[in-house]
Amino acid sequence: MLTMRYRLLFTVLSSFLLGPATHAEPAVSLFDGKSLDGWEIRKGEEGWWTVADGVIRGGSMEKKVPHNTFIASKATYSDFELKLKVRLVKGEGFMNSGIQVRSVRLPDNHEMRGYQVDAGIGWWGKLYDESRRKRVIGEPVNPEALAVVVKDWDWNEIRILCEGPRIRTWVNGVAAVDYTEQDPDIPLTGRLGLQAHGGGRFVVEFKDLTIREVTK
Repeated sequence: MLTMRYRLLFTVLSSFLLGPATHAEPAVSLFDGKSLDGWEIRKGEEGWWTVADGVIRGGSMEKKVPHNTFIASKATYSDFELKLKVRLVKGEGFMNSGIQVRSVRLPDNHEMRGYQVDAGIGWWGKLYDESRRKRVIGEPVNPEALAVVVKDWDWNEIRILCEGPRIRTWVNGVAAVDYTEQDPDIPLTGRLGLQAHGGGRFVVEFKDLTIREVTK
């Protein structure tokens, strides 16, 4: 009985000293390896997105992608940890991709608006504000360390952690971005998106997409 009392006292004191705990839901898969269930393709852009060999593929090796094209999650998310692997297959022209978080579809437009975790030569580890401020808003915290682990034209693992106004990212386990939004009017919830950038002949592939939602 005494032991039980000490355990209870320890729990109460820990909660007081450490504050409310962050609760993480179990990670769930966002891709079944066979279909795009749970994802939306804008009408007229179906030809740019396929599923084969257990990966999501965007773009084309035969013809130039005329403009940015996205698939978007049907669900919206606020605070979460997203993990995935991405690979760009070398073609020609401008070859770039990105992962949208806390984003929206623009009405009657191919674009998405919101935070984009960039992927591609010269862009790995950057946070871009797609179709909103239209500029890089977060640079790598340690570009030298990031350059060592990034593998162009091969699989790279991206981890994205969104908690309140703070967005952190890692590439292959190395810290990339640590950005805190200062604009109170920027929404902290939205859809996910996968991009194939316009202007090049190339393919981008995604696999092992999982998400776990985080709540207080």
